[in-house]
Amino acid sequence: MQPIEQTITEITALLREQGSQDYYGEPVSQLEHMLQCALLAERAGSDNETIIAAFLHDIGHLLPAESATEHMDGYGRIDHEGLGGAWLRERGFSEKIVALVENHVNAKRYLTFKSPAYYDMLSEASRKTLEFQGGRMTAEEAHTFEHNHQFVGILQVRRWDEQAKVPGLKTPNAGHYIQKCERHLKKRTL
Repeated sequence: MQPIEQTITEITALLREQGSQDYYGEPVSQLEHMLQCALLAERAGSDNETIIAAFLHDIGHLLPAESATEHMDGYGRIDHEGLGGAWLRERGFSEKIVALVENHVNAKRYLTFKSPAYYDMLSEASRKTLEFQGGRMTAEEAHTFEHNHQFVGILQVRRWDEQAKVPGLKTPNAGHYIQKCERHLKKRTL
């Protein structure tokens, strides 16, 4: 595990360098989306791990790619959830945070399987990325997913992810959530 200060510097740099980019077909930037998702988690009274997961759920989109084949036709990184989860795990974030990040795409696949109405409410960009992400789950995949010990939290992060696309919404700044990340990492080293 690397020093906490280095992790915080990396997150800050990713947000500074990539955060102003459009959020793939949506009317907000990457950073606005992340901040709105975290704000929704905060407003729901979630614990700090869930708030951090909501904030960092798309960190995989911000990580440097080695080639264009790693992208979904202009809709972000393929397997951004897995890349983001692995990146967070390597830096000492809790398994709860990692599970919420790694599974937010599975939640979309699950919800589109369980509820045709959920698919109907997805934005065009979210429908397009679903094609790259494996489409709707099968009944067997859904059954397995329902037994994930973070199942309820994963679905909640997914719902916030869908809602966090409001142009001009006032949110706390990134520093507010970065401080939560730093406190979380320090607490884990005690």
